[in-house]
Amino acid sequence: MKKLTVLTTFKEKRREKQMKYERKMLREISLEILRTKVKDFFNPYLKHKRQPITAIEEGCLDVAIEAYLLGASYSKFGYHGENVEKVKTRCHVEEKYLIDTLYDYFLYWGAIGENDLIHESFYMTCEAFIDYWWREGFHKGEKRYRMRLH
Repeated sequence: MKKLTVLTTFKEKRREKQMKYERKMLREISLEILRTKVKDFFNPYLKHKRQPITAIEEGCLDVAIEAYLLGASYSKFGYHGENVEKVKTRCHVEEKYLIDTLYDYFLYWGAIGENDLIHESFYMTCEAFIDYWWREGFHKGEKRYRMRLH
């Protein structure tokens, strides 16, 4: 009788490995810290709004986690000697996408006023928020590489 073997592709194996790494990285952050940072960054824009804050907060949490995982996935370059700013240029497109997604999410909920100055200020806040979580993921991922936990 012939033995059946399961064939897997390189893409499937790489995706499995990536998901395993992401699960490990997500153990490093807590929901309380994520929520606190959302409030720290966006409280001035949300305190007088009537929109469901929890829905807006959930969107922020999702994007923060994506930024964190993006930073963590690029941490291997930092471990191999590249400085943070150089590594950030590698993922500029993905980072810009996350910033725009967060900004558009707030626009969708109507959480930003009509003033152009407020829009510009808010966009910069989105950039700072994504940068913060990208760097958190990067540094935690780099630490895991140094400790050989990747």
